Amino acid sequence: MRLTSFSDFGLRVLMRMAGSPHQSFTTAELAEEFRVSRNHLAKVMSSLSATGYLETRRGGGGGAVLARRPEDIRLGDVVAHLEAGQALVECFLPGGAACTLMPHCRLKMRLAHAEAAFIAELNRSSLADCVYRPHEA
Repeated sequence: MRLTSFSDFGLRVLMRMAGSPHQSFTTAELAEEFRVSRNHLAKVMSSLSATGYLETRRGGGGGAVLARRPEDIRLGDVVAHLEAGQALVECFLPGGAACTLMPHCRLKMRLAHAEAAFIAELNRSSLADCVYRPHEA
């Protein structure tokens, strides 16, 4: 399974913030650190904020911080949220039954189980298990 860059950067944002829990981060700071488009990262951070993983503040001294303790953030839940709407295969899309093998396909259920197992395995770990501290790198 391959994660989108959206999920990749979402996980990086959370790991970076968990490593400096008393510091707030602006989108511009993180975009520069990660060498990624500020616009792309703004969408990622907005999604994380809308789901309650980040708390954001506007104005002077503003930025984003973790809204939950790293121990309370399950990696599989984060990936499931960030990958929502990204179908593993075409037939998983709503109305995506264009496959000529349907309704006798024997692969679809196996892929669905594998995807669920992937998320379940990630959920065995929390963000606390993956904290990134730049001074330790």
